[in-house]
Amino acid sequence: MTADEFSSWLKGFSSTGRRRTLIMGVLNVTPDSFSDGGKFLDPAAALAHARSMVEDGADLIDVGGESTRPGALPVGATEQIRRVAPVIAAIRRELPIAISIDTTRAAVAQAALDAGVNIINDISAGRDDADLLPLVARRRVPIILMHMQGSPATMQHQPSYRDVTEEVCQFFVERLQHLRTLGIDAADCLIDPGLGFGKTVEHNLQLLANLLKLIALGRPVVVGPSEKSFLAKITGEGKSRPFGTAAAVAWCAANGAAVVRVHDVGAMTKVVRLTQAIRQVL
Repeated sequence: MTADEFSSWLKGFSSTGRRRTLIMGVLNVTPDSFSDGGKFLDPAAALAHARSMVEDGADLIDVGGESTRPGALPVGATEQIRRVAPVIAAIRRELPIAISIDTTRAAVAQAALDAGVNIINDISAGRDDADLLPLVARRRVPIILMHMQGSPATMQHQPSYRDVTEEVCQFFVERLQHLRTLGIDAADCLIDPGLGFGKTVEHNLQLLANLLKLIALGRPVVVGPSEKSFLAKITGEGKSRPFGTAAAVAWCAANGAAVVRVHDVGAMTKVVRLTQAIRQVL
């Protein structure tokens, strides 16, 4: 999917119509991400992986230069830019695909946009850096808003909710209202419930079970269950969690998620295709 195609898809989005679930491939340009840290620090290796994901069916590539695994400490903007800018520029030169930058920092987002990024993916939903949302407003680019309780360093320290689905939905209602006050069109926003970001196993399951309540907010829902630790606590898998990931991705696709964020693009593309083939005959 090219940047123009993604823009058209987003502008024409309807939460009530049936549509293909998009595949967002994860490209971590980090030494310490929980699933693939260190594999793609070299720009040539990162480009080769991006190329492979596109060939395997990725609609979007999400590039990040800072690990957000539980317990991770912040990485400065200068270092994030050093990691991601050459990779983004290389992908943009070679591959006609929409690219997002996974960052909470305005300086990183600006450098990424200048290098060829089309979408900002902010796990803080614009709360960590006061300059990020004004940048979004000026550059008129889509943004993915994610829900997180706490920060990556603290988020798994006894997360607590009265009703996790209700509170996450209300969070997005309030954030979308705030974005409108800054001149950002809600039609340019996607929402991500943030599985594993300040949630227990039960919280994650409740959000997945109530995915339709998030979809009812009217914005495309992005879900990132890929390789998350809560899957292993249910399936008994080890560091690699392909079966839990496949089951969660199938559930998301069957229940109307607009985008699934995954590491193993080839396998998860097949999961989504079969799930949606079944949906089409219902």
